[in-house]
Amino acid sequence: MPGLIFLASSPRVAPGQLTWSAWETLRSAGRVLAGSADHPQVPYVRAAGVTVEVVEPDATALVREASAGTVVWLADPDGDEALMRSVGSVLVGLDEPPPLEVVQGAYDLPGARFLDLVTVMETLRRECPWDRKQTHASLAPYLLEEAYEVVDTIEGGDLEALREELGDVLMQVVFHAEVSPEFTVDDVAEGIVEKLVRRHPHVFGDVTVADADEVNANWDKIKSAERGEDASIFHGVPMSQPALSLAAQLQRRAAKADVPEELFADDGVGADLFALVRRLREEGRDPEAELRAAARRFQERVEQRQEGR
Repeated sequence: MPGLIFLASSPRVAPGQLTWSAWETLRSAGRVLAGSADHPQVPYVRAAGVTVEVVEPDATALVREASAGTVVWLADPDGDEALMRSVGSVLVGLDEPPPLEVVQGAYDLPGARFLDLVTVMETLRRECPWDRKQTHASLAPYLLEEAYEVVDTIEGGDLEALREELGDVLMQVVFHAEVSPEFTVDDVAEGIVEKLVRRHPHVFGDVTVADADEVNANWDKIKSAERGEDASIFHGVPMSQPALSLAAQLQRRAAKADVPEELFADDGVGADLFALVRRLREEGRDPEAELRAAARRFQERVEQRQEGR
């Protein structure tokens, strides 16, 4: 049966790793064509016993060949949109055009686009003067800024903006990994994968849990064992975080460790704020979020007053 088939593949999938339907399409085609001998699929398709001819990408010639029999075009992994548009223009002018089909020969796995980000950051680190001179210390403010922008979009309910802001945070993570001579982004991913598996024995092991509370309890036990018996209960708490969230995190750790009540007592304005944080935390409220919400409401009231002048 005549027709033109564009066989698409992904640059993020190893050449030759094609679907079963793609191989059937290749083996049943009258002609298999590629626009370059350097096409990554060519040697693998030929190794499978399928003849591949290298020709100039010519829309009129492709349609003419497809009118006589089945032609498979090995599409460029980065896309052949221009050629497909030209083919479409030729087909529109025919009274009886041959069928045109796109067959996806290889699909990206979840996370495949992350590889593109790694490649882009490697290029920027190598070729951009600004990116090349950055250090962990110089990048730290940007990481904080991007994280706060994520929180803003969550509180504002803007999910489209959230996607973009999460991308900015992800870029910072990859950037830091690219800057480091001691580890790579693969080391970073390996570390967090091992930690997640280790701390979820009810998913990846044979531990049984009743509910989310038991999951949290197991998490704390595993985390405590990782720190060691002599480690402070405040081990790993970032002391440079905003004061309200710092106070809340210290109090959560202290509560889990059954710290005596008298150790919470103190004098002064700071102590009053510390006590207020404790009250909010016990009520299940986030003191940082509460103050931020109050600040946002204040901003809106002032701006509304200004607009009404």
